[in-house]
Amino acid sequence: MKAFSQFLFRNRSYTPIPFLLVMFYFQQATWWSLLIGFAVAFGGELIRLWGVSYAGSETRTTGPVGGTYLVISGAFSYVRNPLYLGNMMMYVGIGIMSWALFPYLQIVAMLFFYYQYYFIIREEEGYLRTTFGEQYERYFKNVPRLLPRLTSYKDGNVEQPQYDIKKGLKSETRTLQAFFFVTIILIILFVVNN
Repeated sequence: MKAFSQFLFRNRSYTPIPFLLVMFYFQQATWWSLLIGFAVAFGGELIRLWGVSYAGSETRTTGPVGGTYLVISGAFSYVRNPLYLGNMMMYVGIGIMSWALFPYLQIVAMLFFYYQYYFIIREEEGYLRTTFGEQYERYFKNVPRLLPRLTSYKDGNVEQPQYDIKKGLKSETRTLQAFFFVTIILIILFVVNN
């Protein structure tokens, strides 16, 4: 399973493409679906941006799983995997925007991405457990994997990177470009079909 998890980790940026193609083909967007879906997807992007403004560009690696810090600040103080939570919100939001095969395509996509992230997260957790030991164990026991807790987790004994919105925006450039590109295509398809 380790090889499968590593394969998914390396290719996680490409797995949404088949869903996007199906979504574009079957889109039935309305003004309401565009507005509500955009709000959900943009919320997911804000969670991602909050996370990468602490974790930085290490989140973009396609090589082996790794990281310099055990990041427990910002979004990571509420949920262990805010970037994957943000991604899933973006996928659902974009699916709502398109209204393609609703709700079946969205359900299938969510199940697929949950399954994909389950294996990726397990691989990352193994690395973090080995690298950060007891600090990670405390974090693991107190912060949920994908459903945020209501209060932030704090551990003053864990060195943290500084919050840097500029680095976060730089790291998110590709994601923001893809998000707005998909949004523009859906708006164009909506206008052409109405």
